[in-house]
Amino acid sequence: MNLQAQSGSSGASQYRILREADLRDYLAGVPAIVTQLGGASAEWSISEVGDGNLNLVFIVKGRSGGSAVKQALPYVRLVGESWPLPLSRAHYEHMALVHQARLASELVPAVLHHDAELALTAMELLEPHIIMRKGLIGATRYPRFVDDISTFLAQTLFFSSDLALSAAAKKQGIADFAGNHALCKITEDLIFTDPYRIAEQNRWTAPYLDATAAAFREDLDLHVAISRLKLKFMASPEALLHGDLHTGSIMVTESETKVIDPEFAFYGPMGFDIGAVIGNLLMAYLASAGHERTQGERASFEAWLLETIEGVWTGFSRKFLALWGSEADGDGYPLSLFTGEAGAARLEAERQAYMARLFRDTVGFAAAKTIRRILGLAHNIDFEWIADEKQRAICEARALKLARGMMLEAGSYTTIGAVTCAARELRHWQPAFAR
Repeated sequence: MNLQAQSGSSGASQYRILREADLRDYLAGVPAIVTQLGGASAEWSISEVGDGNLNLVFIVKGRSGGSAVKQALPYVRLVGESWPLPLSRAHYEHMALVHQARLASELVPAVLHHDAELALTAMELLEPHIIMRKGLIGATRYPRFVDDISTFLAQTLFFSSDLALSAAAKKQGIADFAGNHALCKITEDLIFTDPYRIAEQNRWTAPYLDATAAAFREDLDLHVAISRLKLKFMASPEALLHGDLHTGSIMVTESETKVIDPEFAFYGPMGFDIGAVIGNLLMAYLASAGHERTQGERASFEAWLLETIEGVWTGFSRKFLALWGSEADGDGYPLSLFTGEAGAARLEAERQAYMARLFRDTVGFAAAKTIRRILGLAHNIDFEWIADEKQRAICEARALKLARGMMLEAGSYTTIGAVTCAARELRHWQPAFAR
């Protein structure tokens, strides 16, 4: 499985950061973009809309259509030039998009053009889609989401795993993405290390969460648990991950779901991607109280969120197991070792044990993703857009309490229903500073 894909080029001799005028001239020389946009290039509208942490993102519209153009910067945009970052991440993102399109083309944006030297990728413009995180803040429900995201997870994870691939093909896939270690390092630091120690770029809702942040820095049980998760992240190349699959990397309408921004792609533990989705939905649920205008007005939406969380895992599990039953052509668990009725029964028992281990990983990673968004560098707007700082801190304290329990007692959460039950019980819990 060689995931290397052909990159387009328009004669760029070296990397340069493109601004509006430069981008217009550049795109005018790319036939696929000219066809997509239509009309004269002077008529195209170009606006830079990137609100993420790393890259430039332009929306380009012409007479016939539009394109989203993403260019990697040689540094972390959120911090600036003091934090350099390799441009090669655009190469890995492009490879991941090509891989995902082969397996779930309807769930990712179509790539129109890629320029390796400029670290630039042009994709179809997703309209009228919005970032899912923003929709959830507005209490919008997405009926297609559970089916779509569980399909994306099952397809992309199963077909890049040892259950579907030969050992040689799997090792080639790992090699193809092994160079994306700078992005992995960001994850290793910002998710698995910094929130549990004094780090210059950490922040939280002070002064309300000062004591909680200090307690997390002193909690050795928590430090052991997060270190075990970090080791699994670094040393368990189970499948090709999206690597940053949160509700800010998903664009939605009520009838369509698109997964974007896989620049953190690498081979790692499957539970990391699944846990990222579930952790972000749990944060949306526990942040919801902070977005109420009148008490209880979001109760039915919050019930839908909990149903959605349960649906993500149950849908993924069902689809993953179905693929294992019909598409298991890999070197893992060779069918020749499980012949006859007894062999089939033993293999089925092992499949269930495999999914139980995967669920435990998912619970732990969901907790890790939650903690980093409250005590680390990069926060999310689920909480940040709660204007009242004390109310925001109350919501965040609930999420931290849930996450700590999930991380330390992951094995006691044997079903997704146990997770949503714990979240529901904390919905009205009051931290000491609120009493």
